[in-house]
Amino acid sequence: MGWWQVNADTLARSRFVISPLAETFASLRLLHTGTATHPGERAWLTAHLPAYRHRLAHDPTTALLVRVGLGRDWIADFLTPTPRYGETFEEAVARVRAVAPALARDHLVRSRPGPLPATLADRDDLPERAADLLTHVWEEAVRPYWDRRRRVLEADVVARTAQVGQGGWAAVLDALRPGTRWLGGNRLQVNLHEYPPREISGAELVFVPVTPKAGWVAWEEPQRYAVIYPCAGALAEHRDGRTAPAALGALLGPARAAVLVLLDSPLSTTQLTAVTGQALGSVGRHLRVLLDAGLVERRRAGRSVLYSRTAAGEVLVTASGAGAGTTTTGASIRL
Repeated sequence: MGWWQVNADTLARSRFVISPLAETFASLRLLHTGTATHPGERAWLTAHLPAYRHRLAHDPTTALLVRVGLGRDWIADFLTPTPRYGETFEEAVARVRAVAPALARDHLVRSRPGPLPATLADRDDLPERAADLLTHVWEEAVRPYWDRRRRVLEADVVARTAQVGQGGWAAVLDALRPGTRWLGGNRLQVNLHEYPPREISGAELVFVPVTPKAGWVAWEEPQRYAVIYPCAGALAEHRDGRTAPAALGALLGPARAAVLVLLDSPLSTTQLTAVTGQALGSVGRHLRVLLDAGLVERRRAGRSVLYSRTAAGEVLVTASGAGAGTTTTGASIRL
């Protein structure tokens, strides 16, 4: 297993960071695999996979770069610069574009054992090609959804921060993604691969959520390290909300019905605001009505208040046909 040595001060100073480039790279991996994990991803792939494949079919060099760079056990490092707080997509992708060609080739050799394919071995434009492809994915397949995705990611950060206050960092890290857990003795396991441990005490440590089901680690030795993880499933899978049946919408109102349908798992007001796109005040009013009607209940988890359906709410939603199989819309990817 791979683990990092992290002292208490480094962990205490760590922070959550939202990164447009990390979100774009996770989406690139989803396009590369072409395999969805829920209906929202299938809809997104249906909309964007044909154009992505058409682009690579007409650019075999970049297609090979992607296949080699997204190795089975290791991603070429230059494709995933360590996220920085407040960095725009344009600022981050410029760091990909600025990578020295020889260094990019070295990273590709590491991501795929054996000699580098001849098509890539002597090229000096690999960073430029990678940056251009990431920019294409951002412009065509991520930025149109970015406002909603950002709200989902912000909601995940709020929830994780509340968990830190309630159960400490160990509880948060153990639930971050498969392969990541707190081992004790100032050791943070970051994956299940047999890589040498790294001493990162004193460095900047950031945790970066992405909406596709993806995860990886990145670093700029010795000053900055990052763990990228998939945001909470309830948020990722329902990012654009579930469609409430017309009958339930007629009974409760479409917006209030949408809130009730989402509450098959506990969510906070902030999370509901993120996944529905409704204003915070509107979500609060809907929750008060649903509470008074006995259709939802609330409980405190640390500094957060979580809402979920009661048995009566479950009966109403199931009877209306808005059960677990309800179709989701929008986008939401290997750990």
